[in-house]
Amino acid sequence: MSNDQKNCPLTSVEAIDTIEEIAGVFPAYRRAHAKGIGFDAIFSPNGSAASYTTASHLLQETSAIVRFSHSTPNPDPTEQLVPVKGMSVQFQLPNGKVTNLTMATVPVFITKTPEEFIQLLQAVKGDKLSFTEKISTLKNNPNFHAAAKILKNSIPSKSFLTERYYSIHAYYLINKNKQRQAVKFEWEPTDSGEETSRFTVSKIGNPMEDELVNRLENGPIHFNLIIQLAQPGDSINDSTQEWPDNREKVCIGTLSIHERRLDNAEPHVFDPTIVTDGLQCSDDPVLHFRRAAYAESAKRRHQFVKLLEN
Repeated sequence: MSNDQKNCPLTSVEAIDTIEEIAGVFPAYRRAHAKGIGFDAIFSPNGSAASYTTASHLLQETSAIVRFSHSTPNPDPTEQLVPVKGMSVQFQLPNGKVTNLTMATVPVFITKTPEEFIQLLQAVKGDKLSFTEKISTLKNNPNFHAAAKILKNSIPSKSFLTERYYSIHAYYLINKNKQRQAVKFEWEPTDSGEETSRFTVSKIGNPMEDELVNRLENGPIHFNLIIQLAQPGDSINDSTQEWPDNREKVCIGTLSIHERRLDNAEPHVFDPTIVTDGLQCSDDPVLHFRRAAYAESAKRRHQFVKLLEN
């Protein structure tokens, strides 16, 4: 049994079973963010991270795999009804190693613990409750206030290109003097809505994915990587808490997306706890539980794919 499972009464099997019970079973797909599209990219640091970390991918040009996705477990969602989008980036390190930044279009997670997340899913499952009733259910439970706020303020996205993506969880950057700085990561788009609107193909089918593919015909897609620096007193281990807006932000490099992947990034697991030298996970319980949950999800879908191949 892993340390993550010892520290958390909820097991990854129970969590994935619950998601399947509530959302349905789609064997060949991820148990969240099922529908997505993958690309090859290059990350080019600008040198601004050098005083904070020794992580090689933040200091020298590194190839990367990028996956944009919709948050639902359903691989065929109505895109306009899925407000939260994802952008996962896997940096390809020397010797076959990787590290991941798994981000979403909301700055916080919906619960403090994995157990509360499953309780939330169970509280609002099914079609018996209207959207207003579900919001009321969440507002009446203090453990679900972050979720209620996210749902209330969420505006369905029209484009992967113009969204800002957040790491949700805090990490520590570690420099050559072993000094630690708590940070949160953000991907900041460089394309404006005016520049990308003409590339939208249609309002049916896969308009957001089509826009990305058609936009690439005009050259690489760029996102800047931003770190937000924590100050004493900021909550490091509670992913439902935002840091104040006046916290310093530093741009440390640019991601250039240049080609769609033939495998659509489907074989890859974007586990946000896989870090490298110069980077350390915080003690956020949701962050650490994601390792086991991602592994269980990957195990189930890869087993199904192998079964089909045989």
